[in-house]
Parts: sequence; structure tokens; C-alpha cells
Amino acid sequence: MTDSKQNDDAARETTDQLVMQHPAKRYPVIEPPKQDQPEPGLDAELTPKTDRGEYSYRGTGRLEGRKALITGGDSGIGAAVAIAYAREGADVALNYLPAEEEDAQWVKGVIERDGRKCALIPGDLADAAFCASLPDKAVAELGGLDILVNNAGKQIAVGNLEDISDDQITETFDVNIVAMFRVTKAALKHLPPGAAIINTTSIQAYNPSPTLLDYAATKAAINNFTKGLAQQVAERGIRVNAVAPGPFWTPLQVSDGQPKDKLPEFGKNTALGRAGQPTELAPAYVFLASPESSYVLGETLNVNGGTPTP
Repeated sequence: MTDSKQNDDAARETTDQLVMQHPAKRYPVIEPPKQDQPEPGLDAELTPKTDRGEYSYRGTGRLEGRKALITGGDSGIGAAVAIAYAREGADVALNYLPAEEEDAQWVKGVIERDGRKCALIPGDLADAAFCASLPDKAVAELGGLDILVNNAGKQIAVGNLEDISDDQITETFDVNIVAMFRVTKAALKHLPPGAAIINTTSIQAYNPSPTLLDYAATKAAINNFTKGLAQQVAERGIRVNAVAPGPFWTPLQVSDGQPKDKLPEFGKNTALGRAGQPTELAPAYVFLASPESSYVLGETLNVNGGTPTP
């Protein structure tokens, strides 16, 4: 047996999401060194590396034949969701910024090795015209659409309100919530009864950090958007829900998403005492996309290591 094969088998055994284990010990407590990447950041250059489910996620066929569009699908949470959806039997289309091509190609490789289709659709969600065209592009690539995951986000930590530029405020709102309106609006004509829309919000919607005022405000808006839209489209048979991650280790944190001196302690203030890995969020997105959650609408599912929320 090669060293690579032994390492792969060890990764599967220790992190498999279907193996019962102490949740605090499924992954080690990380102490990320101070590091910096320009926006949007790459998983390929992150230290330590993330678990996006390549070895740890095992599918059970819950999304067989489904077709999903995932924004921000190249890295972190979006990548983990994409891999999980493929393992559950879905074909996926990934949206991401052109600068994230390296990460997107990695995800595509994992998905295609699993025998599913992965379409890559780079583009900037701050562009209104691109948002309006994105669902059409996904349908053209996949032959349909019945899952939309609005996951892309912009997060820049700034210590004082006076130091947040107007450009940053506008860009954060454009990417995090305005694009969600635009992409969802354009997708609705494609979504059949039984389809699911899942929005990524955050623990910041409930417990905003003083350094993330603009980001936290957008996440609170996403919660509200989710609940309102869920009521509006329920009669069409479309379910809308959200997932609210806590501190998960992703490239977002090192591309100015956190103050650099806070990185070594990232996630240690949770009840489990560690940051989450992206693959640990994937089952929440699978549940909300699958028919087993048919009576769940307008819900925000918190996955945050034990931090109490309203």
C-alpha cells in the first residue's frame, strides 16, 4: 500500500461524518498562524488546510438526479456543499470569481472523479447583469435547476465605523444580499415544485462582532429575506431556508475577514472549543435540499459549535 493510499484511508477513518465520535475531537483544535491573502482568498494557499469532504463525506443518495447552482462554490463552505451534493447524486454548477479558478478546478476534479457533472461559471455577483444571467447559464449547462444555494459572501474586518469606506459598504451589501435578490429572482422561473433555495447567513446575524458591522448587517437581512420569501413561494412548492454557520475555517478568514492577531484563537470560544471544518456544514445543506425536509420552510439552521442563538 502506498503512503498516499494509507493517508487517504486514515483521513476517511478519522473524519467520516457517519462514524460516531466525540464531536470536539473529530478535528484537532487549530491555531492558524498569522497570514494574509488578497481577496477573495484561496483554499490552495490556506494554512492549515480545510476539510471540504473529499475523504470525509459519504453520500446516501438523497439528491439523486438533482441539479444545483451554488454561488461561492469554489472554496470553503460552498466547495464542501458542492462535494456533498455530488456524493448524494446531484450535478452541480459553481459560480465564483475568476481569481478563484484554481480552487474551482480542484472542486470540479473531485466531483468528476465521483462520476457527477460539474459546470464552472465564473463571474462577479456585484454585476447586476451577471446575476440576472447566472441561473440561465446553469440551466444551459445542467439541463435544469432545482436547488439554488446562495452562498457567496464578502467579509472585511474593520475596527471602527469611521474607517469603513463607502465602497466597502456598497460592495458588501451588493455581494451578500443584493445579489441574492437578483440571482433568486432570475432563478425562480426555472425552479419546479419540490425545488429548494438555501441561503447562507451567519452567527453574525445574532451576535455581531464589532469589527464586522457591515457584514453582520447583511447576514441579518438574509435571515429576514429567507423568512419572507419562504412564505411568498410556498404555494409554488418551492421551499426556502437558511444555514447560519459559526466560526468555520475558510479562506474568508485570512483575506481580511478577521483581524490578523485573532487568527490563532479562531473558533476556540465555542462550546466545542474549536473551529469547524467546511464539511461539517454540508449535511445541513443536504437536509434542507432533500425531500426529507418537506415541512421545513423559512427556517435558519444554526451550525455553530454550540453558541446559543435566538
